[in-house]
Amino acid sequence: MAQGRGSAMVATVFLCMLMFLLHSEMAHAASYTVGDSGGWTFNVAGWPKGKRFRAGDTLVFNYSPAAHNLVAVNKVGYNTCTTPRGSKVYKTGKDQIKLVKGQNFFICSIAGHCQSGMKVAVTAI
Repeated sequence: MAQGRGSAMVATVFLCMLMFLLHSEMAHAASYTVGDSGGWTFNVAGWPKGKRFRAGDTLVFNYSPAAHNLVAVNKVGYNTCTTPRGSKVYKTGKDQIKLVKGQNFFICSIAGHCQSGMKVAVTAI
């Protein structure tokens, strides 16, 4: 009987530690509105400067869906303002994207918009 209680105690302690770690990880996640009050628009490429992003943080892209969209692309897509095959195109005007560790690239794929500076690259640690 004592061995059963000991196993239960170990399981309880382990569960508490796991919950603490999960809660800590979630508490560190932050949300950033791309372009701040101006939203997802032209000339936002410099917006990340001075900010520190972590994997799991959320970028919020606010824009008029009648005028713009959002595409998560790779580095080549970002540099050439092209949408690689299979890329997801977001069109809600209130898109939320969770950052992955490393580089994260986003463009507007409406003709001429990316070329006019509607693109942003964010590196998450």
